[in-house]
Amino acid sequence: MALSESQIPPDAQHYLVCGTEDCKNNCQFYCNDCHLPLCEQCRDEHQKNEKTKNHEVVPYKQRKRQLPVEKCKIHPTKEMVILCEECQIPLCYKCTTTKEHHGHVFTDLEMVFDEKVSLCQEEIAKIRNYFEPTSHDLKKDIAGDVTEIKKIMEGLRTSMKAEAEVVKNLINTVTSDKIEQVDKIEQSLLETLYDQNQNIDDYINYLNDLIKTFYGYLSPSNIEQLTFALNSENLIIRPIPETSKPVPPVFTAGQYSKEDVAKLLGRLTVPNIKPVNRKIKPMETASTELKPTGKQKKQGRKKSDVTKTLSLSPSVTKVREYKVPGVYIVYHVSLGKSGRLWVSNDIGNLVQTDLQGNQLQKIQTSGGYGYHTVTQDEDLICADKQNKVIIRITQNNTITEFIKTGDWEPLSIHSSHINGDILVGMIKKRESKVTRYSKTGKEIQIIQRDNKEQGLFSDPHYITENINGDVCVSAYRNHAVVVVDKSGQHRFSYTGQGSEFNPFGICTDVLGQILVCEYYSSSVHLLDQDGQFLSQLLTKQQRVKHPYSVCVDDENNLWMGQFTNRVTVYKYLQ
Repeated sequence: MALSESQIPPDAQHYLVCGTEDCKNNCQFYCNDCHLPLCEQCRDEHQKNEKTKNHEVVPYKQRKRQLPVEKCKIHPTKEMVILCEECQIPLCYKCTTTKEHHGHVFTDLEMVFDEKVSLCQEEIAKIRNYFEPTSHDLKKDIAGDVTEIKKIMEGLRTSMKAEAEVVKNLINTVTSDKIEQVDKIEQSLLETLYDQNQNIDDYINYLNDLIKTFYGYLSPSNIEQLTFALNSENLIIRPIPETSKPVPPVFTAGQYSKEDVAKLLGRLTVPNIKPVNRKIKPMETASTELKPTGKQKKQGRKKSDVTKTLSLSPSVTKVREYKVPGVYIVYHVSLGKSGRLWVSNDIGNLVQTDLQGNQLQKIQTSGGYGYHTVTQDEDLICADKQNKVIIRITQNNTITEFIKTGDWEPLSIHSSHINGDILVGMIKKRESKVTRYSKTGKEIQIIQRDNKEQGLFSDPHYITENINGDVCVSAYRNHAVVVVDKSGQHRFSYTGQGSEFNPFGICTDVLGQILVCEYYSSSVHLLDQDGQFLSQLLTKQQRVKHPYSVCVDDENNLWMGQFTNRVTVYKYLQ
């Protein structure tokens, strides 16, 4: 159902039907006198009609805004259509004749309203074409500075640790030399003590021999022998050998403080330089005209240029909706450049349809959540968790098993739009990881733990990649969206807005925004690429019922699958 003109913001891209009765064509023109949107055919008839041929018919974007109908409070049957310039209040025609406004100057309120609307449009255009994108550019600069500062600080830490290691090695060398000196002194002292001990042993042996001799003298065999024994010279005992107590060395501990150690190492200084303000481009260089239509964008700009002009629409518009045959719950959607859509449910039915919902193919798989993706070459890639393999199905229906995941069960998969790499979320018992493969199936990278060796995610059942190379994982059991950079370093985790967060399908758009389904609250959350919550893009008010899956096409439309057999398409960027 098309929206009425009053429901649509003045510069939104939308589908507005002609206002002529029974005409369903797209509106392109507007009659300022009738305040009526017209298609090209009805415009021609309007200008041929005798009653309306002199009406002012203009392109729709150049239309005058219709004055809101408001009754006069003094004269309830009359509408306020006049502005008293002196009192600056709206009046009806009858009020102009009263004495309160006698002699005052009056202006057509519709003309004033149209001027105000034009001013508002100009300000809106300035905000969307200059202030908002310039602010986003500054955010990107800041994010780049964050990355650079982290890199510089990590380099400082590495240099400090390396210098400390050199000092440690020098300390170890000096300590080894001193210990070697202690060993030599010990050896010398012990040798002296061993010599003294040997002298005492020799002396004790001498005493024992002497005792035996004297015992022999006590029973002499002849008088001559006794006479010899009584000789005073033979009764002299040698003195005890002298010994000395060794003097060991003394260790005097060094006198130093933390400051003394700090002086040995390099110093960290912050330059006394005033930070330079980032340059903000002047408004004169930014066009403040209203954005062109979608067709003009496609004809005259490349994708990168379109990205610079896109912004979040004030309202989300439902574009179309259709049933998908062969499924009753849309667990996951994958969209190729050809516009053909792959849809899967919870029992492994994988169905390909055209944009009218007509079934083109149906494949029976082992099923899962975000387990299929479409490559840059329009091939379908599926994760077979039962057989622990990744399957490629080409456009001519050639099926190959080109990646084996060993002991790990593959749960989710995404084909990079940046370089064609394949990202696979896997589990094994209570462990989880994301593995990056090249487009030929060669393992490139494993993302599993943070800097504290803690697991980054559990149950990575949906996965995608952002325009800056961030890997975004919808981890249901973590109750979080976990985002790591392309090197695998944890950037942030988003855990919802207060109540328990139960994320399912996830995707990103050309602005780097992250869209994720929240199952129980029946909403789609919109985050910026740094994890800041922007809005609940879709809610129960739009009749969303337990969303499971999302993806964004090349026209920047949001495709959503939910707890039905329908796929709904929305326009949310302009």
